[in-house]
Amino acid sequence: MFGGRKYLMEEGITGDFALIKAWKADELGNLVFKYAGNNFNAPMATAGKITIVEAEEIVPVGELGPDNIHIPGIHVHRVIKGEVYEKRIEKLTLRRSSSDEGALPASMQQRIHIIKRAAREFKDGMYVNLGIGMPVLASNYIDPNITVHLQSENGILGMGPFPRAEEVDADLVNAGKESVTVLPGGSCFSSDVSFGMIRGNRLDMTILGGMQVSQFGDLSNWVVPGKIIKGMGGAMDLVAATNSRVVVTMTHNDKNGGPKILQENTLPLTGVKCVDRIITDKCVFDVVPGKGLLLRELSHGKTVEEIRASTGCEFDVASDVAETY
Repeated sequence: MFGGRKYLMEEGITGDFALIKAWKADELGNLVFKYAGNNFNAPMATAGKITIVEAEEIVPVGELGPDNIHIPGIHVHRVIKGEVYEKRIEKLTLRRSSSDEGALPASMQQRIHIIKRAAREFKDGMYVNLGIGMPVLASNYIDPNITVHLQSENGILGMGPFPRAEEVDADLVNAGKESVTVLPGGSCFSSDVSFGMIRGNRLDMTILGGMQVSQFGDLSNWVVPGKIIKGMGGAMDLVAATNSRVVVTMTHNDKNGGPKILQENTLPLTGVKCVDRIITDKCVFDVVPGKGLLLRELSHGKTVEEIRASTGCEFDVASDVAETY
């Protein structure tokens, strides 16, 4: 029990081997990671009975400053320099100009419509996590008159918009494997430090994608049964942070026209009663604790009657509901 909440404690993972990639290593096994290349390399390097490191560069002892070393050599058993050290960017994502948006497919324009409304949730000085997929687009639509500190759970604070072609760096990617930038004053660190920020309630808000949300704010967004996924990501930690506002961005209906806002979720849950606001291509709902959904805003051209017909549960309507985006 911590802070009045129950937690399941499990024994830490120890592997027979830990296979690590580093930017630089010296002949004593001290390691330095570059930008987001730290991620889970750092904690995993300390969790293996035998830790084997592939480094881009092996330097003489003394060339790495003691205050620049991320992992001391006591944790490292073998260091190799690969003949071909290839760095792949899984999702090369470049910044678009506003003039390019009109030529995008309708589905992408719909996502941008949603995320431009979501960007209005930012307030000056906020620390915010943007989830994989649609939410990360919000980094491109922050009001230039405010400062928002974006966090990515793979180990970036101060994340900027997608890069231009000349700014791409294979070591600068977000949790969704997309190329990003880091703003002046930003920092990079290991994933365990990142999750410490999340679990320690340091974030003001998280914006996530969603597959389903119930009328009481239950969220499903990590798996569709029967489909292969790489992992659940950090969403469960993000929605469990009690002091962080949770905003879900998603299309109002699925590809078959069925509602994604329901009386009760049918997909596996990410979190229970954790969502504060839902932003779709049709409207904005607030989740009122103990009561359910309150329709706050309409997208241009939408009506309350249309929202009722495309939503899978009952909801109340705010007295000042209006078309706002």
